[in-house]
Amino acid sequence: MFNDSELATLRNRFKRDAELLMQTTTSTGDGETSQDEKELKPLPRINKHSIFWIVASVVVTYYTDFLHVIMESDDVKSWWFNVGLILLGICLSLAMFCIVYLEWFKGIQHYDQKFPAIPPITTAAFIAASCRLWPTES
Repeated sequence: MFNDSELATLRNRFKRDAELLMQTTTSTGDGETSQDEKELKPLPRINKHSIFWIVASVVVTYYTDFLHVIMESDDVKSWWFNVGLILLGICLSLAMFCIVYLEWFKGIQHYDQKFPAIPPITTAAFIAASCRLWPTES
């Protein structure tokens, strides 16, 4: 298949490539940052994507007459609707705690690693609130 000289050449090439890779990883590990890391900037807090989703939620709330239904529907005066509002309040409170307090004031970017219970609790509260608020919207 291969003769001895071809295998030796191939072995030497892989050895040089491995040494080159080891040199580049150790040189960047000495405190120097690569060009890609220098160009990488954090995303701004308010960007086009965030504004789009905020405007979209306001438009959906307006065109579905959500506030009108809450104020005047007979289904709204039920005990289950109040439970749904409480669950929605818990969900929004946890979201504001994570976004405003942890990220903006404390500077914790990965709050789900520091507080691992927050994402599942928030998700469960939102799903339960959606189930409780469904009879008023259907």
